[in-house]
Amino acid sequence: SIIIPVMTTKSSLDGSADHLKCGEAQEIPPLRNYLCLTMFTCFCPVWPINIVALVFSVTFCSLNSYEEEDYDGSKRLGRKALHLGIVSFAIGLVIITAYTVVHFTTV
Repeated sequence: SIIIPVMTTKSSLDGSADHLKCGEAQEIPPLRNYLCLTMFTCFCPVWPINIVALVFSVTFCSLNSYEEEDYDGSKRLGRKALHLGIVSFAIGLVIITAYTVVHFTTV
C-alpha cells in the first residue's frame, strides 16, 4: 500500500505560519470497484440492474471519487456496485431456474 504524508501548518498568535510539519501519514486504500463481478452479471437476464451496477463500478467509483482522493465515497460506491451485482446475480439465477423448470416440466 502507498502512504502519503499529510502536511500541516501551525500558525502563531500574530497570524504568520510556522514551519511545515509532517502529521499523520494517510494510507491510500486499494480501489475496489468489483468490475469483474458487474461484467459477469451482465449475462444475467436482469439488465436494468446490471447496467446500473456496471455504471457504478466503472464511472462513479473508479474515475471520479478515487482520482479526486475521496476514498470514503469511492468505497461507498464500490459497495453499491457490489450489492447491485449480487442482487442482479441472485435475481438472474432465480429467473433462469424458473425458466428451466417450466420448460422441462411442460412437455
